[in-house]
Amino acid sequence: MKNSFLILLTLSFGFLACESNKTSDTETAHEEIITDTPVGVFGAVINESEITPLTTLINELEEKEEFHGKVMGEIREVCAHKGCWMTLDLPNGETMRVTFKDYGFFVPKNSQGYPVIIEGIASKKITDVETLRHYAEDAGKSKEEIESITASKKEYAFEAVGVIIKEDA
Repeated sequence: MKNSFLILLTLSFGFLACESNKTSDTETAHEEIITDTPVGVFGAVINESEITPLTTLINELEEKEEFHGKVMGEIREVCAHKGCWMTLDLPNGETMRVTFKDYGFFVPKNSQGYPVIIEGIASKKITDVETLRHYAEDAGKSKEEIESITASKKEYAFEAVGVIIKEDA
């Protein structure tokens, strides 16, 4: 009789544990849906104060090697594979590639067109052909487009420590 009671008690706990996991899985699925939206804070928590205009960033990079601070723009393109980089249009007609400090965080792949605030360090650099082709592949470009990249490119780069993607404007 005691053995039957212990077996029944053990089965009851097992059933309760399974039911508890089902609830947890549902909550996790719900969290994934919420975090899949492009709006939010990614990486280090940053605020919306002391934002430098993009024209000032460009001017500073003409005089100095680096710019430290915060800027706001619109996301033009996002890495289609992981969200491990994005680009912003600059007022001088060029684009700026934004990567994330130590590959420590990504942004949602569906955040193209959203306003964004980024904080970190900007610089001008030469990007080699291999890296440019890698970026083109990440962006989902055709094989022909990737193979047409044959020269290094001088470009603006920004390593962000934190990102705020805002509601669609």
